[in-house]
Amino acid sequence: MQISLPSPLLLDAGLASLLESKGHNLDHPLWSAFLLKENPQAIFEAHLEHLHAGAQIITTASYQASLPGFKEIGIDRREANKLLQLSVQLAVEARDTFLQKQNTDIWIAASLGPYGAYLADGSEYRGNYGISRKDLTSFHRERVEAMMETEADIFACETLPSLEEALVLAELMQEYRKAAWISFSCQDGERTNEGQKLLTCAEALESFEEIFAIGVNCSPPQYVLSLIQELKKSQTKKQIIVYPNSGELYHPEDKTWSGKSNLKTCASWASTWIEAGADIIGGCCRMLPAHLNEMKIALKE
Repeated sequence: MQISLPSPLLLDAGLASLLESKGHNLDHPLWSAFLLKENPQAIFEAHLEHLHAGAQIITTASYQASLPGFKEIGIDRREANKLLQLSVQLAVEARDTFLQKQNTDIWIAASLGPYGAYLADGSEYRGNYGISRKDLTSFHRERVEAMMETEADIFACETLPSLEEALVLAELMQEYRKAAWISFSCQDGERTNEGQKLLTCAEALESFEEIFAIGVNCSPPQYVLSLIQELKKSQTKKQIIVYPNSGELYHPEDKTWSGKSNLKTCASWASTWIEAGADIIGGCCRMLPAHLNEMKIALKE
């Protein structure tokens, strides 16, 4: 399945960050996915807030959701699949509610976070999981199969620290004939968190028709321009997607943040990224609807 979305498009911001700002405690191995069971209304309202801020793509609350993760808190496979599917349904309901008073196109992306997100120890910022390719494929296949039974328009294979995991997901998208983007977490302006060159990753993914976009997320914003340039060097025909963190520094050892973000700087970044060739932009951790609104204004200027 080969698709191409209109450009430029605005992706939503950090779903978990918005939920935390509303007072929800996400200090749980399932992170925002925990609310699928405990408070799905909060997720619906967060999606709706992103849409009102200008998001044209919303990603589901399934980033850290997985069958093994649910099993560890006593949720069986059947209920786990229902919760994964609920993550899409909540996004669908938010979109439909929003479109009652708006006439626009909204896409729903089923979020597939990395294996490292299931580990809940910051492994998406390191890679090198020490897991076999077979087991990694099995882990992702279970979620893909559950999500195939939903109204998700596309899949978001995100925060991937390594080329190997990206290829596993690209092969699954090819097998299930589902359009998806792949975005990497990066340590600098050239390499993924596991150390591969982003240029090499783009070249390795070019032949997968189902992967319509490639890019970076959950990475420092100061590296994004260089990373876009690396993707351009690959001569990729895929769209480019970027949605970095706010600029604050994450400390995985105690799950805290330091530093500050700036709304106006965020808007300036947005214009620069689009000029450099990005087709889809948005925000990840610590990015909120206010940041998104500044991006929207910048894109209209």
